[in-house]
Amino acid sequence: MLKERTKSLRDRTVVTAAILSLMGSNSYAGPIGGANTNDRKTDSPIKHVIIIMGENRTFDHVFATYVPRDGQFVDNLLSKGIINIDGSPGPNYAKAAQFAASDTQYYSNHPGGKTPYGPTNRSQAPGTSYAPLKCYADIYNPDTGAAVNGPGCVASLSLAQQAETVADTAGLYSLETKDLPLLTTGATGLSSNWPDSRVANYNNLPSGPYPLVTSQGGSLYDTYGGSPVHRFYQMWQELDCDAGKVTRRNPSGCQADLFPWVEETVSSGSNGKPIPTPVPVPLLKEGNIAMGFYNVAKGDAPYFTQLAREYTLLDNYHQPVMGGTFANQMMFGYADALWYSDVNGDPATPPSNQIENPNPMADTNNWYTQDGYGGGSYTNCSDSLQPAVASIVGYLDAVHVSPNCAPGHYYLLNNYVPAYIGSGKTDPTNNGPFTLPPVIKQKHIGDVLNEKHVSWAYFGERWTDFKTAPGLGANFGTIDPAAYLYCNICNPFLFSASIMTHADQREDHLKDVSDLYDGIASGNLPAVSWVKPSTFNDGHPASSKFSIFEAFARKIIDGVKANKELWESTAILVTTDEGGGYYDSGYVQPVDYFGDGTRIPMLVVSKYSQGGRVSHEYSDHASTIKFIERNWDLPKISDRSRDNLPNPKTDDNPYVPKNRPALGDLFASFDFDRDHHHGQGDDRQ
Repeated sequence: MLKERTKSLRDRTVVTAAILSLMGSNSYAGPIGGANTNDRKTDSPIKHVIIIMGENRTFDHVFATYVPRDGQFVDNLLSKGIINIDGSPGPNYAKAAQFAASDTQYYSNHPGGKTPYGPTNRSQAPGTSYAPLKCYADIYNPDTGAAVNGPGCVASLSLAQQAETVADTAGLYSLETKDLPLLTTGATGLSSNWPDSRVANYNNLPSGPYPLVTSQGGSLYDTYGGSPVHRFYQMWQELDCDAGKVTRRNPSGCQADLFPWVEETVSSGSNGKPIPTPVPVPLLKEGNIAMGFYNVAKGDAPYFTQLAREYTLLDNYHQPVMGGTFANQMMFGYADALWYSDVNGDPATPPSNQIENPNPMADTNNWYTQDGYGGGSYTNCSDSLQPAVASIVGYLDAVHVSPNCAPGHYYLLNNYVPAYIGSGKTDPTNNGPFTLPPVIKQKHIGDVLNEKHVSWAYFGERWTDFKTAPGLGANFGTIDPAAYLYCNICNPFLFSASIMTHADQREDHLKDVSDLYDGIASGNLPAVSWVKPSTFNDGHPASSKFSIFEAFARKIIDGVKANKELWESTAILVTTDEGGGYYDSGYVQPVDYFGDGTRIPMLVVSKYSQGGRVSHEYSDHASTIKFIERNWDLPKISDRSRDNLPNPKTDDNPYVPKNRPALGDLFASFDFDRDHHHGQGDDRQ
């Protein structure tokens, strides 16, 4: 079967190449009836943008010790003096000190009763969370936690090859063959939810950031580790944004000093259940994971470090929403939060047990009343009487930021699956109770691109398996396990009726990563491409490794660079969906009720972003939409979406917009030479 499919892909590529030779290169020959007439009418030499989206790492978690080339400055733990280049505490370590707090009556995004975080009020170790104990002899085993959290590593190279059987046109894999061994190493050797004794001084960690190294000084970079909490109201508390702490250098007053406390009080949610009796010690599985960081100065994250030295690194790029995957991935498509609707697509009220209530249960410190993967996730933030709303809106009012919450709308804050499965149907086995209804009346950037005849596609790894699978809800154990590896909560367009109820739209715009490799090889790429790796390859803590995501990105980048004509006109943006709950020391700008959150890595890889520059322009995922809109001269998605925000204006502090809230459009990350631009066929009309 694999040989037949590979031959079919090769034959298709030969035919495509022949067609392109007649049509002219760099024209997307997608099946939209030749309607992509504006693909090359751009405001820059960029005719193709590829956005690669990994998972769950903050800027400081990856680039804590990055030293840029001469003449450049980067804002990280090292440059602030919080740590030394070897990862040890620096002269300004107290700037990142963490605290415990007290929240026993009503939810507060900046709780009081703060005391220094130390041995008397903390768990003694980071946890392994659900990272794999060992590398397993099968790809998908619900007994290992894969049903919820992903596959972890496999025991042999042959299994790694099996895990990567989505073939590209050369019959290879989503990773380079040389990188497949990454899927077979790095298990913890420890029980799930167990103290991570691999970490140096794990029972006596300092009160701030610590390097992810062993007691012998070896790096834990290429290993699986625990996953910090990264839900909506938890992250507001982690950042501890207090209008009373506003300064000129930090006009948000966010202190980022409650990360371990949140991990060890409410963690990933109460699910509406009472606190366990007796209270376990440590209370929750994360422990102090959030403060761990890698050391690129000692060789961690080598490929991303290489890209930073060769191209442009952004050190002021942020996750757009407090919390996790779903809400942040939606910002790539809608530049807005999604809300609960009725069958007509109008605002409606969700079931009461799905409405967030982070007020602490009686006689607890910060154990939320209704929150978690089996509990609340919607909030009507236009109503100050709703739980938690008054605390956050009061803070936003004090710093002069509009919550941007439409009356009567219940916004989804955390991970729910889409109503649609890959075939375009709604499937009761997929829906279950915790499913966002079809998005009917909220537009996304795909709608705008369609209206303006600009081609686009979302390349999700394992789409070929997913689009023919039944629902992935309660019946996950009965389906092809490969389909589970597709991230359905990551695809903004999978939630949208405008795409999913039309077979031609699904066929035109929803693709597998194998189709991306076809397009790179032939030069037949859409104008805009979003690329999402599978659960194996996305770099998510516990279920993947960041080294694997590096390898995934490298194959795409090397492929584009190998096609010289494509490289002339392509920008590749490499980032993560969100910070995963890891600590970061950067400034956070409140944009509305939903965010922003911590900084995350962003690398701009292009012929026009070479030189090892560090860009400080404030930006988040809505900035990718602003780039697309500016480059292809498109209208805004809606009158309330974040693409309406102005580009930042700054003074002596390049990190803080004077005209906040403001978001960059990423054009500042490029150096477009005007002579070269006009000499290369600027098709604008």
